[in-house]
Amino acid sequence: MSYYNPYEHKIQDKLVRDKIPEIIKKDGKVAVVKVVKSDKEYYKRLLEKLQEEIHEFIETPNIEEAADVFEVYKAILEFKKIDFDEVIDKKIKKRYLKGGFEKRIVLREIKHL
Repeated sequence: MSYYNPYEHKIQDKLVRDKIPEIIKKDGKVAVVKVVKSDKEYYKRLLEKLQEEIHEFIETPNIEEAADVFEVYKAILEFKKIDFDEVIDKKIKKRYLKGGFEKRIVLREIKHL
């Protein structure tokens, strides 16, 4: 069975999920990889990946793309040693104090009285 493989015959130079090289190998191809050693480069690559995944979600807003954004976001939190549960707690508190976005309010300007 043949299917479209976005990793085929392309220079990628991007952060990918850990099992992607195995998946490429099982497909009968060779994945040329490098492992990022420096924290600075890893963080840069995570941010690039987040932008890529957000762009894909904007183009195709679905559960799969949302899950990809979420996976990269969680990796960034782990790298920065930010506790996910604390982020959720802060989100709940901010929602209580400032609200959410359901009312679709756009602040156009603030005038002094």
